[in-house]
Amino acid sequence: MTERWQRRGGAGFAGAVVTGVTAVAVAAAGVLVTGCGAGGSPGAGGPDAQKVEPGQVVAGAADALVAARSSKTSTSMEMAVGGTRVTIRGEGVYDFTRRMGQLKVLLPKDAAGAEEHRPITELLAPGALYMKNRGAGVPADKWVRVDTATLPDGNLVTGGVTDPMVAAELLRGAGGVRFVGEEDLAGVRVRHYRGTADIPRAADAAGPHARGSLAAAAKGFGRSKGAVPFDAYFDAQGLLRKLRQQFSYVNEGRTVAVASTTLLYGFGVPAVVRLPAERDIYAGKIES
Repeated sequence: MTERWQRRGGAGFAGAVVTGVTAVAVAAAGVLVTGCGAGGSPGAGGPDAQKVEPGQVVAGAADALVAARSSKTSTSMEMAVGGTRVTIRGEGVYDFTRRMGQLKVLLPKDAAGAEEHRPITELLAPGALYMKNRGAGVPADKWVRVDTATLPDGNLVTGGVTDPMVAAELLRGAGGVRFVGEEDLAGVRVRHYRGTADIPRAADAAGPHARGSLAAAAKGFGRSKGAVPFDAYFDAQGLLRKLRQQFSYVNEGRTVAVASTTLLYGFGVPAVVRLPAERDIYAGKIES
């Protein structure tokens, strides 16, 4: 059949991304890091950081990442529908100054555990998601481009990867934030915060590059479904090292639970992201 890019009531495009991975989950849901590098001192946050209100620390995550310029990133996204669970993993780099990233996304085997899937290359850019090796009738040398503002979830879960910058911008809508404690994360001392982010409020406070996506998510999830519980971990420099966000919505009468985890490390590494030329973007119909 032909995959339609916009659907109401959930992130429909993700189902296209995982087509053939877990047929049961895709049909039911209709949707679709590891390691931390050097950096950070033993006392996570330092004496000064402990004086800052937890809500201020979390809300400033995006600004701190821009100051850090770039990093490596690893992601995982777990989707549960009924008794079926699918995990999609990604790894790559992100340029926080340009708000652009490149990740290789690994799809799991199919429901029977027999079929291997080629990695999908994803380019994340303000307002757009580009995918290569998309399959479903797309030529191997072509890219698929999706306008994230047209997706019901704003691409928070659609592509199997939550854009790290958009994920950090979502924290601008954080409320009820509390300090949980200090922990070791892959050899780095971090401070753990927990709270709930409000998507509509985050959309109002987000920068221009993320506002369209979050505004779409605010409408798609609906204000009653716009609460996103999170756990965020910050190092001594106030840099976000790990973020786990839990999304939940109803699709075709079923509750879909999605847990997205992003790890950031190797800050300052080169992060060269080149968007494809117009001639390399597939303009035909996408089949699933």
